[in-house]
Amino acid sequence: MKNIVVLVSGGGTNLQALIDAQNRGDIVNGKITCVISSKPNAYALTRAINNSIPTRIVQAKDYKDNIDYSKAIHEALYEEYADVIVLAGFMTILDELVIKAYPNKIINVHPSLIPSFSGKGFYGINVHKAVLESGVKLTGATVHFVNEIADGGAIILQKAVEVKRDDTPDILQKRVMEEAEWRILPQAVSLFCQDKIEIIGNKAFIKEE
Repeated sequence: MKNIVVLVSGGGTNLQALIDAQNRGDIVNGKITCVISSKPNAYALTRAINNSIPTRIVQAKDYKDNIDYSKAIHEALYEEYADVIVLAGFMTILDELVIKAYPNKIINVHPSLIPSFSGKGFYGINVHKAVLESGVKLTGATVHFVNEIADGGAIILQKAVEVKRDDTPDILQKRVMEEAEWRILPQAVSLFCQDKIEIIGNKAFIKEE
């Protein structure tokens, strides 16, 4: 049984998707053992507590720089025996210290079909604004491993979502979450916990049954 540690900063909707999947039995051979928040008032902590999941707070403002903060996160992950780390709305970019300590063990969900609308500056509602401005007909979400390049790690799963004529950024964001993010993030975590993801170079492949 693998220990899943989730890093959060805000409301925790993706965390809730993971919790719901766990409660349904959809995450095989893994369990959310800790939720670590960068903010003490993040509602994600309430979601964890309501489901009897241990929590920790590691505030970025308590450390002099990103390197010291990353060291504190690394220490917390070590203390929690993390087998896989999920970034679920975690708004701090971690130093390569953490990434190198957990190669292909940190999973992130991005609200577009990478490589489109990804990289520096593309996060949250900004992604959906850019999608609508571009006029593309399809967007979606990508679950990928984290490496030293923003949104550059191996892609695990992707799911497309239709862009509709009357969409606003908020409406599109909600559809992408409901139709893609909340479905493929738990699926990818379960695949990891079952050792069903094979990495070759910077590509991820799902092992066949």
